[in-house]
Amino acid sequence: MNITDVRIRKVSKEGKMKAVVSITLDDEFVVHDIKVIEGDKGLFIAMPSRKAADGEYRDIAHPINSATRENMQNMILMRYQEAVLSEAEE
Repeated sequence: MNITDVRIRKVSKEGKMKAVVSITLDDEFVVHDIKVIEGDKGLFIAMPSRKAADGEYRDIAHPINSATRENMQNMILMRYQEAVLSEAEE
């Protein structure tokens, strides 16, 4: 499985959420609403989720293993940093 496209929508208001991302997998499947969050230890991604009846948030789609999650996070954060740098140059 390869990430073949990453689309970044930066969030302009103040807060911990910095961007909302859509990724395309193998030019065949899209996952929307992945969030780039600023945490105490730096940036990380949060997968799309929905609030359940019990008030807890549950991921709608997510990687099954940590290696896939790490690859996905690395690619998304790399593209996010590129978007931030290109915006700063304008």
